[in-house]
Amino acid sequence: MGFRLPRIVNAKPSLKRTLSSSEITVVPKGHFAVYVGEAEKKRFVVPISILKHPSFQNLLSQAEEEFGFNHPMGALTIPCSEEAFIDLTCNLQSS
Repeated sequence: MGFRLPRIVNAKPSLKRTLSSSEITVVPKGHFAVYVGEAEKKRFVVPISILKHPSFQNLLSQAEEEFGFNHPMGALTIPCSEEAFIDLTCNLQSS
């Protein structure tokens, strides 16, 4: 009998996730924090270099349509699944 490790383990080192909501993570220079998820929001710290990619800009447009400028978590909230966000950001960082 085995167990499956969360997919975040395979993510690039520059994509970091805050594991606990009580854990305070300093956002390093050149990065920004976003909240991602459909039901439960999780905080990720991503490099600003992904902002220039059209796929990520599409996510930002979706966030604007859904939340406007009033984000419920107090920071940028991306309305997609955690898995889709990790796949997208990892693909953008490798390109």
